[in-house]
Amino acid sequence: MGAKLKVAGLLTLGAVAGALTTIQFQAIARGSQTALPLEEMQQLAAVFGMVKNDYVEPVDEKKLITDAISGMVSGLDPHSQFFDKKSFKEFREGTSGKFVGVGIEIGMEDGLVKVVSPIEGSPAFRAGLKSGDLITKIDDTAVKGLSMDQAVKRMRGDPATKVVLTVFRKSESRSFPVTIVREEIKVQSVRAKVVEPGYAWLRVSQFQDQTVNDFVRKLDEIYKQEPNLKGLVLDLRNDPGGLLEGAVALSAAFLPAGVEVVSTNGQLADSKASYKARPEDYMRRGGQDPLRKLPSALKSVPLVVLVNEGSASASEIVAGALQDHKRAVIMGAQTFGKGSVQTVRPLSPETALKITTARYYTPSGRSIQAKGIVPDIWLDETAEGNVFAALRTREADLEKHLGNGAEEKKDEAREKAREEARKKLEEQLAKSRDSIKPLPEFGSAEDFQLAQALNKLRGQPVMVSKSVTERKAEAKTE
Repeated sequence: MGAKLKVAGLLTLGAVAGALTTIQFQAIARGSQTALPLEEMQQLAAVFGMVKNDYVEPVDEKKLITDAISGMVSGLDPHSQFFDKKSFKEFREGTSGKFVGVGIEIGMEDGLVKVVSPIEGSPAFRAGLKSGDLITKIDDTAVKGLSMDQAVKRMRGDPATKVVLTVFRKSESRSFPVTIVREEIKVQSVRAKVVEPGYAWLRVSQFQDQTVNDFVRKLDEIYKQEPNLKGLVLDLRNDPGGLLEGAVALSAAFLPAGVEVVSTNGQLADSKASYKARPEDYMRRGGQDPLRKLPSALKSVPLVVLVNEGSASASEIVAGALQDHKRAVIMGAQTFGKGSVQTVRPLSPETALKITTARYYTPSGRSIQAKGIVPDIWLDETAEGNVFAALRTREADLEKHLGNGAEEKKDEAREKAREEARKKLEEQLAKSRDSIKPLPEFGSAEDFQLAQALNKLRGQPVMVSKSVTERKAEAKTE
């Protein structure tokens, strides 16, 4: 039983569906011209009255209405959502790339919060936290048993407030407390480095407000260090998506001017659109083209894009566009398959509706909803094979995911692979008291998939996947 619980925990960490979205913002909500169904509205009013008057204890009327709205929207698909005051604030923080906290990128290891990297200049950075540190307590609360989201919420708070982290540093075999004063943190969604002479790695972890500017700045740093760049690896693994304009801009940086990046199609007239590699399709009103200073060599530098099951939404737009225009070799695993666009419509200054308004299509007309982008070259997670790949949740695994109206058949091959992977992990956990060794950090010297991408750019042999389980395509939706 213990092994099954640990595997369930690994599955939870691998699921990123809650954050997946390709976002557009609209300033106002439309008024509906459709007549309301009178009988059903009367039933809703009757139920509201019964709950208010007959329930075992008094209930908050506003909460009842909010819960009714939430239920209505959540019944549509996994990505539509009603934002109350709290969730709308958290959502805006996620897309803005700004939040109040201590300033660390984290993961989980042995049930503890692991510091992947302190954000440069942040309170945690100034306090001396290092990569690999394990956080065992947040104030007086033990981290063991908390989910990652619960741990994050405890570390965040109001500006100028204090939080005490108890840190275990393996290299020194000691635990010690660190008092940190929270402040506004600006997340760096783009990381990059020259891996070796002539070759660079650039990772985009999410498409946020500042992603395009960060992308341009990092490329500028790369070209200053390597003016004659021979090859670039664009790493979109575990990138859950974000702003549509960011995906269009990133694609435009590598593609010829004016070619199509992505198209959308939905019920409303303004959901039928084509986005091309041109400034007017990714720039906000005012300002200058953020891509104007990029070197022209970027349009032709040999390019590999790394993707996996956690690459979704906006990152799938980029991968699909570069693949269709034969601008890059896509390597890794079949992506998440989240091919729908959500529009955020404010209802009040503090509440909003995020609703699915369109499907998106790659330049060749492919809808990847519940399928994803299939890589040109399949790679395993490690040289020994896959560890967590089959266990990761994908769009087609989500209840009520957007389909095509036709009856969907169970993917027997994928279900078999998932069950075999689950049993293998449970057996390993049962034999050893230690937890399953996590995968190496993306971009590190131990990153197997990055090594294969570099081999491809150098013209050297690539160790392709030993086991490929492809998600079948859904029927085309007109």
